[in-house]
This record gives sequence, structure tokens and C-alpha cells, in this order.
Amino acid sequence: MENPAPAMPRSLFVYSVLYGGMVCISGVLGVKQVAIGPLAVEAGIFGFLLLVVLSSAVAELHGQRIATGLVRVGFVPLLISAALIQLVIALPHDPGMYPPAIAAFPIVVGQGARMMIAGLISYGTSQTLNVMIFSKLAAGTGRLVWFRGMIASVVSQIVDTLLFISISFYGERPILALMGGQMLAKVVLSILLVPLLITMAVEIGRALDGTRAKG
Repeated sequence: MENPAPAMPRSLFVYSVLYGGMVCISGVLGVKQVAIGPLAVEAGIFGFLLLVVLSSAVAELHGQRIATGLVRVGFVPLLISAALIQLVIALPHDPGMYPPAIAAFPIVVGQGARMMIAGLISYGTSQTLNVMIFSKLAAGTGRLVWFRGMIASVVSQIVDTLLFISISFYGERPILALMGGQMLAKVVLSILLVPLLITMAVEIGRALDGTRAKG
């Protein structure tokens, strides 16, 4: 008899499903600009911060190689969802469709080719960098998961902003002010939210896998 295939750890399965969902929804959320006190930021940052948390938690629980593989597999739902969006936009709408929604739909879900390319490049680079920094810092900071997660998130989100805004808008509009505001907002959110969220994600993952220390 052939040996059965090894079972996927429960935490890896759950976080992989969540990761794929966040990859798809983050771009849609980014259509809205939200005000957080004096900071203005595109709402997609909340989805991308969850991607950072999930990939870092997977790196902590299952290693850098698995987490990097998760980031790469994330291109699959990202590309498929982008293709489906373009297909749906191209198809004729139902004559009975709510009129304001006809004009709003392409604005909400559609993106130009330049922004789509920018999103793919910034996603792959920043998420891979996040996993690498988080994992490498383990040699110096040990089990300070919250600290490693915060530092990796801050650096990766700065890189994400530099790449996305430069590729999307360079030559079309002034980008320094836009870039500075986005960076500040992402750094602040990374400091405030990521340490708690990543600590929770790792603990929940250990509970799912039955590896949490007792006592």
C-alpha cells in the first residue's frame, strides 16, 4: 500500500484560505479613501496588513519556505480575480439593472493596466520582503514575534508604497505628497495593529495545530 499523503496542518489550511480571500478583496477596498484622525489612507491597507499578519504567522508556525510559497501562490487568486473582473466589465449589462450601479461598477472594481501591473509588482515584492525580514530577525530577537512582525511590516509597507505609487502615477501627477501620506499612515497602522494581530494569529495557529504550550 502507498503511504498516505501527509495531512496539511490545520493552521496552514485556515490561514491559506484567509490569505487568498484578503488578496482578492484588498484591491476592491482600496477604492475608498478613509480618514483616520489626520491621516488619509486607501482602505485596502487593512486587507494588506492582514496579509502581512497571515504570512508572518505562517512563517513563525511553518517556516520561511512555506510562507514564501504562500505569497507566490497568492498570485493565482489575484490574477484570476483580475481576469474575471475584466470579463464581467466587458459583458453587456442586464437592461433591468439598477441604473446608478451600471456606471458605478466599473469605477469600483475596474483598474487600469498600469495600476494592475503596479499592484502585482508591489504585492510580490513587499510580501516576500516581509516574510524574509520577519524570519531573519528571529536570529537576533528570538521569540519576540510582535516586534519582528512590527519591523517587517513597517519596512515592507514602505516598499509597497514606493513601488505602487511610483509605477502607478509617476509622470501623471505629483507623487511625493501622496507617497509621504500613505507611508506615514501605513507605518502608524503597522505599529499600532500588527504586534497585537500577529501575536493573536500565532497563538490561534498553535491552538489549531494543538501545539500551544500548556500550563
